Amino acid sequence: MSQLLILATEGKENPLVPPIPELVIGLLAFVIVFGFLAKKLLPNINKVLEERREAIEGGIEKAEAAQTEAQSVLEQYKAQLAEARHEAARLRQEAQEQGATLIAEMRAEGQRQREEIIAAGHAQIEADRKSAASALRQDVGTLATELAGKLVGESLEDHARQSRVIDRFLDELEEKAEATR
Repeated sequence: MSQLLILATEGKENPLVPPIPELVIGLLAFVIVFGFLAKKLLPNINKVLEERREAIEGGIEKAEAAQTEAQSVLEQYKAQLAEARHEAARLRQEAQEQGATLIAEMRAEGQRQREEIIAAGHAQIEADRKSAASALRQDVGTLATELAGKLVGESLEDHARQSRVIDRFLDELEEKAEATR
């Protein structure tokens, strides 16, 4: 600063160094403007900055609360999903068991129906065999009587006698057949 004074006193004007009265007036104007800004604008600016800071902190708190709530909801969804998967597995197992039971019941029913059909078939075959044997006995008896009548030369038309002769003859044939088995 002493060099500024020396230069100012020499009379030469330096374009970089302003005159002292301008410097003092500029300094006073700066202090007045700065004081005005400090008294009037700085509190408003600080108030706005404080409101922004509170809004940001409130937003952060809200975001943290929302994140905590989202985390709890996520845990609930995971628990519900696990429960749903467990329920689905249980239902699948029940369905498989019911399917196996149904298959076993259907097999048993099929086996029972098959045995009924086989038994009915055997009964029908036995009835047909007896019917055929009876019809065959009558036909053989009739043919045998006619043949015997032709051989003997007289009629053997007495039915009671025919029946006895035929029955005795067929019984003898059956006994021989059974003996050879």
